[in-house]
Amino acid sequence: MANFEKEVNSVHRIFESFVVPVLFMAAAARLVAATPPMVGDKAPDFALSTVQGKTVRLSEEAAKGPVVLVVLRGYPGYQCPYCNRQVQDFISKSQGFIDAGARVILVYPGPPDNLAAKATEFTTGKMLPDSIDLLIDPGYEFTNVYGLRWDAPPRDGLPLDIFDRPAWCRLL
Repeated sequence: MANFEKEVNSVHRIFESFVVPVLFMAAAARLVAATPPMVGDKAPDFALSTVQGKTVRLSEEAAKGPVVLVVLRGYPGYQCPYCNRQVQDFISKSQGFIDAGARVILVYPGPPDNLAAKATEFTTGKMLPDSIDLLIDPGYEFTNVYGLRWDAPPRDGLPLDIFDRPAWCRLL
């Protein structure tokens, strides 16, 4: 039993002295690197695709006129009811955007697996006018560059403890 306790303590010391600081620095670097553009800043250029495979580049659309860029929550394990409502509002007001010469770009981020299918599911029952594009952001590339990434609570496949934390948190 004493050897087992020594091994456990040794692992804890390694974890506390090496792993925790590395994880902290990685998280801090991500926060510094992921700074959203401020009002008045030029938006970083990007190119994303629709679920049909059409590539849309921000700089090309902005050269034609005003662009309204809307970043949705994407698919955090469910279709967001707020995003659904927001998109319905943009659709209902689409003639106003057309009259203003503006293009609306909706960005739907998420993990790459089945993202196009989830985006298609999201648009079911919605008639997007030609002035609105729904672009997918597989792997959160755009979302990370713009500093808009958020992580949904881990629920898929992870055992949770009584405090709704992943079970491995109890080891800390």
